[in-house]
Order: sequence, then C-alpha cells, then structure tokens
Amino acid sequence: MERHGPRTATGEMQEHDAAQQSAPQPRPDVAPRSGSLISRLLSGHGWQAVRVAVDLVALAIGCIAGLLLTPASEGAWLLVCFVPLALLFMQSRGRYVRSVRDFVLTSAAPGFGAVSIAAMLVLGLDLLVYGERITIASTVVATWLVSLSTVSLAGLSIGLAERSARRRDNAVSPTLIVGSDVTGLDVAYRLQRHPEYGLRAVGFLDDGPSRDNPPGTPPLLGALDDLEEVAALHGVRNVIIGFPQAEHRALLALVVRCDALGVETNVVPRLAATINSQTRFEFLGTVPLLNLRATDLKSWRFAVKHGIDRGVAAILLALLSPLLAIVAVAVRLSSPGPIFFKQTRAGRDGRVFNLLKFRTMTGDGDHEDWSPSEGLAPGGVQGADRRTRVGRVLRKTSLDELPQLLNVLRGEMSLVGPRPERPEFAELFRREVERYHERHRVRAGITGWAQVNGSRGQTPLAARVELDNFYIEHWSLALDMKILLLTVPALLRGS
Repeated sequence: MERHGPRTATGEMQEHDAAQQSAPQPRPDVAPRSGSLISRLLSGHGWQAVRVAVDLVALAIGCIAGLLLTPASEGAWLLVCFVPLALLFMQSRGRYVRSVRDFVLTSAAPGFGAVSIAAMLVLGLDLLVYGERITIASTVVATWLVSLSTVSLAGLSIGLAERSARRRDNAVSPTLIVGSDVTGLDVAYRLQRHPEYGLRAVGFLDDGPSRDNPPGTPPLLGALDDLEEVAALHGVRNVIIGFPQAEHRALLALVVRCDALGVETNVVPRLAATINSQTRFEFLGTVPLLNLRATDLKSWRFAVKHGIDRGVAAILLALLSPLLAIVAVAVRLSSPGPIFFKQTRAGRDGRVFNLLKFRTMTGDGDHEDWSPSEGLAPGGVQGADRRTRVGRVLRKTSLDELPQLLNVLRGEMSLVGPRPERPEFAELFRREVERYHERHRVRAGITGWAQVNGSRGQTPLAARVELDNFYIEHWSLALDMKILLLTVPALLRGS
C-alpha cells in the first residue's frame, strides 16, 4: 500500500485515486450567471441589502408582536429605538460581512447577541426617561423573545436560499487562484467539492513553468502580469493567493493591484497546518505576528466537555428508553442472536474498548477475512451483506448507533470526536497514513467533524484523517454544538 497523506493547505497533499474520482468535474468554461436576479440579490452589495431588509422585517415583527401581546404603556414609543439599535449591533458584530464559512449556523450568535443588547438598552432608556419606574418591561421581554425567533428564522432562510442558489451555480464569484502548485490544486479541489462556498475557480496565475495538472482542474491562464486582463475576461471577483513562484515584492504588488480592481483577496498563510482558532494576530512594531497556540488537550475545558458528554448521554438514555426497548425487541425477533453487537475498537491513546451497537446482521456480524480497499476507510457493509430487514432500517436511520450512549456514559467515548477503528486497522493506518495516529489524541465520538462533512462509510481515508485532526486542533464547545446540529441533516443525506 502506498503512503497517503492528508490534504492540507500547506501543500502536504498527496493525490489518491479515490479522492480524484469523488471530485466533481470543474466547469471553468461556464460563465457566471451574474446577470440573474438571484445572483444580484445574493452576491456583492445586493447580498448585504437583502440581509438588512430581511432582518428589518424580522425585528419589526418582533416589535409588533411585543405590543400586541402586552398591555399598552406610556413608554411604548421607546420601541422605535429597538430596531435600529439591533441592526447597528448586528453590523458591528459581523452579521453582514460575507465569508466562505457556514453562514447558516455562524450567523446565529451575532443575531442573538445584538437583539439581547438592543433590548437591554431600550430598558435602560425607559429607566432614564421615566425615572425609577420601568414602564415597558413586559413589552420589551415579549419583543426580545419573538425577535430572537424571527431573526434566527430569517438568518436560516437566507442561508439556505444562498446555499441552494450556489449549488445551482447562481450567486457564485469567479475566483482566480494565484499559484498552481500543490497548494493551488488543493484550493481548486476544495472549491469544486464545495460549491456552497460560493467561489468558482476559473483558473490559475503563476510565473512558474507550465506543468501538466491533473485532469479536471482549471487551466493556467497566465502570469502575474496578466492579472488585469484575465480578471476582466473572466469577470473575476475573488483572488486566492497560494504559494506561487514569484518574488515577495511581486506578491505585495499583486495585492495592491487586486485592491485597485475592487476584487476580494484571500491569502493562504505559510505554516497553515499550525493555525487554529486559538491563533492570535498582533504587531511587533509594524511587523505582524501570528501567535501560534496548540489546543491543550488536558485543559479544564476538556474536563467540562467530558462532564457534559456523560450528563447528556444519561439524559438521552432516559428519554430514549422507550425507543431503545422497541428496537431491542425488534432486533431479538428479526433473527437468532444477541441484541447487541460488540466489537473491539481503539480509542484515546490507542486504548481498546468494546463498542456497542444494535445487531443488524445474522451471526456475530464480525468480518475477520475482510480488509478495506486501498486508500479508503472502513465503513458500511463489510464483506457479504447479511443485514436483516430490521438491520437495514437501523443502519439507514443510524439507530443502531444509539447503544454507544452507554460507551459515552462509561467514559470510553464522547458524543463528538473521531470515529474509532478496529485495533488491527488502526495499527495498519498508523504505519501507512500520514498523521493518522494524531486522531487518537482525544476520545472517539459517536459523530464527528468528518462525518458531518461527508466522510461516512467507505470514503477516502486521507480526507477523514485531515478532518479529524482539524477538529482536534480547532476544538471548542461551540464546535461540538455545531457538529451535533449538523449531524441530523448529515444522517438524512446518508453516506
């Protein structure tokens, strides 16, 4: 088996056939539909106008509901301050700043905070105007609660509409990649795989010699000196600068030229694999510094995570006990054999434990004579298909995974983390796959960042390893919550 390294923005990427086959074919010759109504509304300044207008309506509904649900008071006129204050704080907290991140979830926090601060300020104004007597407390509380719901719904609706439009090739920005080396190819691959980013790679600029890129990748359109001509020809609105074969001064001049053209510029940083959510940006005089901090896996935050894991697992086991009982009876009646399937898996620091599932196959369900295909992670049906009728339903709905809540309660697993592998596979992959062993730095999980990003079943192993290590290096309780929320649509999509 040849060595497979995970894809990273630092250029430590080794192509493998499975990943190439799963990548959609690019469409560099398709012109952006920038003239369509959807594109005008969901891109550029039109996007900001739509977001503000939708939030304005959502906040107005909150104010009207607050007035209708509570008795009239002399200070009700103060609610006219609520909407502009909330919009102002949303703007200051970045709700209307476009980014390639997942807008559907990440825009919720600025909305919640802005609405809450605006409500508190209106109460303060009421106290300032009417002395010690707050006249509209109940009205403001009702407005606040309704506005939280309407603003969240507005953000969700716009986010889903934007993602849907991007997947249909609307509301996308033609993007030029500077640098056609491994890093540039990696960026192009990711943009092709994830149209929801809203960036379509039209081609590369590089001063280096022409090279034969893998089939299906965008073309080399010219050198750095050709920026203005290429940008005009392809309607470029975004430029991503990787690691081109150009001098430092030429790259600095390129950024200035991009700014003059009015295109948005992004830079892939050196040592990108060391940058995480704890990285801080500061200045040493006029010299910018990135302060690199690795995630402390022994900090109190992980102790909190594990405490929450066990508490939530206990609550879910209690709430789901009727469903668990029904599934257990169905498994017992489906075919001879035990209710639970136990399999040895490798967890944190390689320690083994017995992972629990509802049995979905006839016999013991183990496959000693099966081995994963080269470059692919284990998963799905392995070997001969011996699933029962009940087992097919359980696997399709992932209900067979529910007994792993007991593994979480016993401290062997977490709710969120890298999926555990069988020890023999873990040892094989440790030798053959770059950075594979690093995913054992934390407890295994029922769901994980790799799973909600499509790496379920027999998918490219290098990509799964990269996603698992990304989760560890960027871990936070907020990321865990995001993964749990994304698990539901991931289950509906299937492997």
